Amino acid sequence: MQASAKRRYYQNQAPRRLSATSAAPHSEFLRTGRIDRTAPTWDRETKRYLSFEEVAERTNRKLVRAGERTHERLNAFHEAIRFPKVIFSRAFEEIPHLGYCHVTTASTRFAQRGPVHWSFYIANFSSDISESYPFFENIRSGNVRMYFAVAYEKAAGDTLRIDRSMRKDGLLFRTANPREAMKNLLLLGAPSQSLRTMIKKL
Repeated sequence: MQASAKRRYYQNQAPRRLSATSAAPHSEFLRTGRIDRTAPTWDRETKRYLSFEEVAERTNRKLVRAGERTHERLNAFHEAIRFPKVIFSRAFEEIPHLGYCHVTTASTRFAQRGPVHWSFYIANFSSDISESYPFFENIRSGNVRMYFAVAYEKAAGDTLRIDRSMRKDGLLFRTANPREAMKNLLLLGAPSQSLRTMIKKL
């Protein structure tokens, strides 16, 4: 999605009812037989334009709230499953109504290989995963959220990169369904086969 240089954001304010010229207009009609039609009943709809910074702040606030609620639900499921709280969000500079929130990071052991380090994100759009950070391409907006966990590994220096040794895009899962995302995360965090079996039956 390419940002438009003409993109503008505004806050719609609901029309407000103007105060009546008479405290009891029906009484005035009964007394005089006339209806005052000079004053409008409703004020015009007003628009207040928002800066990109204001839009980004609102986007980040909503995403962080979603991340905090998700983290609470994850850690409330079972005492044996605990995810660290590593919440931060980013709104895109040129399209600040879209952004993503990092919720937690952990590692999971898969059969026949060592631990896989991964991070879980919530985004208020859907997209494909690209080669480099912030690893989003073909962004599609709309009334949709994307829940996904991506494997990562250390690169040169202290930088991180997507671990593509398991899958080409590094995704452990991606879904628009929050219930499915919770289930996948609980499976990644379950310390025993018996607990994973229980989660799969949910």
